[in-house]
Amino acid sequence: MSRAPSLAERLAGSVRAKLLVLVLAPLLLGVPLLLGLVWSWGNEAYERLLGFKISSDLVTAHEYFERVKSGVGRDLSALANSRLLANAMAHSAPATLQRQLQSMALADGLDFLRLLNADGTLRASAAQSSQLPAAWLAMPAVAAALAGGAFTSIELVGPNALEHIDPALRRRAYLPLVPTEAAAPDPRSVEDRGMVIHAAAPVLDDAGRLAGVLEGGVLLNGNLAIVDRINAIVYKEGSLPLGSLGTATLFLGDTRIATNVRLFEGRRALGTRVSKAVRDQVLGAGKDWLGTAFVVNDHYVSGYEPVVNGAGQRIGMLYVGFLEAPLRQAKQLGMFALFAIFLVVSGIGTVLSLRWARSVFKPIERMNAVIQRIERGDAAARVGPLASRDEVGRLAGEFDHLLDTLAAKQAELRRWADELDRKVMERTAELAETNASLRRAQQQLVMSEKLAAIGELTAGVAHEINNPVAVIQGNLDVLREVLGPDAEPVREEIRLIHQQADRIRQIVTKLLQFARPGEFAGYVEAVDVNGLINDCLVLTRHNLEKREIEVHTRLEAGVGIEINRSELQQVLINLIVNAVQAMPNGGRLDLASADWFEDGLHLGAVIHVSDTGQGIAGEDLDRIFDPFFTTKKGSGTGLGLSISYTIVQRYGGRITVSSTPGAGSAFSVWLRSQPEYDDSPSAPGFEARWRRSQESGAAGA
Repeated sequence: MSRAPSLAERLAGSVRAKLLVLVLAPLLLGVPLLLGLVWSWGNEAYERLLGFKISSDLVTAHEYFERVKSGVGRDLSALANSRLLANAMAHSAPATLQRQLQSMALADGLDFLRLLNADGTLRASAAQSSQLPAAWLAMPAVAAALAGGAFTSIELVGPNALEHIDPALRRRAYLPLVPTEAAAPDPRSVEDRGMVIHAAAPVLDDAGRLAGVLEGGVLLNGNLAIVDRINAIVYKEGSLPLGSLGTATLFLGDTRIATNVRLFEGRRALGTRVSKAVRDQVLGAGKDWLGTAFVVNDHYVSGYEPVVNGAGQRIGMLYVGFLEAPLRQAKQLGMFALFAIFLVVSGIGTVLSLRWARSVFKPIERMNAVIQRIERGDAAARVGPLASRDEVGRLAGEFDHLLDTLAAKQAELRRWADELDRKVMERTAELAETNASLRRAQQQLVMSEKLAAIGELTAGVAHEINNPVAVIQGNLDVLREVLGPDAEPVREEIRLIHQQADRIRQIVTKLLQFARPGEFAGYVEAVDVNGLINDCLVLTRHNLEKREIEVHTRLEAGVGIEINRSELQQVLINLIVNAVQAMPNGGRLDLASADWFEDGLHLGAVIHVSDTGQGIAGEDLDRIFDPFFTTKKGSGTGLGLSISYTIVQRYGGRITVSSTPGAGSAFSVWLRSQPEYDDSPSAPGFEARWRRSQESGAAGA
């Protein structure tokens, strides 16, 4: 089944497609990109404009709130310096003085007004049951007035203090808390503290000495006149387009105590609380909040700033904001209208561009149709006359002329081509046979030279190595005899040294076996695979610890195998050392054994050696068991895996490998319980096994 051509293939094989892309690319790519930029810039400008607007609104609200606060202070200072108060203090009875203070408080819009003596005791109050709280003299305004200066601040007053001033104020401050989504947890169910504008001024006698202190204030809890006035000043009629609604709020802590934000059915959202995110930034970090926020039941473009008391502590917040939905809808409507205009213009441009492009690619399509007919064998196909007189039309005429010329030459060229093909095929066959013979001869020559060199070197190396090995083994026996019972603590170490010295001798022998496989005469024994793996780990422990390699074993083989123990140990140590060298920066080595089942038969055991090292490149996997092939540039002889493969194959087993570059390698050694020797004359060890069998037969005879 033929594969459908891809888009790139269609573009590469069609002028029409290329022309369409050239015509439509500015419209299909440029217009969406332009629309995306307009959308991004529009949103950015919209957010920036909202930020400027709410920042300006918050500044206006702050200035008005400060003016209200300073106005309370100015009014109270004027009363403290008035002649009327001085006369009342000098000549009026307490009841008369109280009525005078009530009249002053009513005239200046104060919620409480009190006169203190110079020693801080209460002299008179506008409230009937007013008392002076014990800690009241520590209030910043009172302390400043007793020191001779006027002072005004926003203060947080507890419910007991409000009760002492005037029980009516405590009742006004009482406000049940309304559960609010996203607000910080609060165990309280009511807010009964009061936020007041507190002012105090000294009252001086004719000699300029402190005669007393006049102090009073305005309770902000439930003071809707102030927030409505802030809202009226900040959001005058016409300042918010598109039906948006402005709001203002005073917070005590994070609770709305005066607001014109509506909860439902015209009810003001008193007792609702601000979100935890706003609270943490404004009250916690002391920073203004400017941005879109969810306020009670809708999204508002909001501005919050902290309100601080006379000691500089943050006790509440001032908020202004306006409903975002009308502005957002207007922005989206404008964007959609702009997008619609873009799309309509793009559609009209596309239609006109396609009609213009058709006049260009129509002649080209006819030429392409002729080419396809010629490819199908219609040599007489021609473009024919065209109405177009431009470059494309002239190209079509020249194309027909070229086809006529080619048809005349084609017959002549075909005759010469047939003759040339015949001669080339004959010569190619001769060269291919010659090259194959040369390659085979070269490979055989190289291998013969290498094996001959190995044979010469092995004899000398075996003699030079076996002599010091014999000395080591002899001295170990002497050492064991001399030490006697004192050698018991290191008995295992001496045994391992003796064993490995013997292994050196056997390795030299195996090198001779590799160079002269016909002289192999090994002996087999029953070997416990799991025990042999543990012995190999003891011998390679130093290398593993040096590279900080984590070793995991899973030894589950339950059957023994018959093999030369030293040869199998040589194979496993070679695989473990190769795995260690593949993990220079550490890693994980997995050693596992299991029973070998194949086609329902229990054949023997399999040993898996896996690492998490560098892995083997795919092009090297088929060559790693070849003699002298190595990936360790600058080190290694390339004989380790080749010898290991020869040893295992000698007993009827095999070694398999899988690897992923960068993820490690896994070697599997498949060993038969009963070895199956390859008795073909070309198999390694055939000559020695034949000679041994002949000797056994002669002895039996």
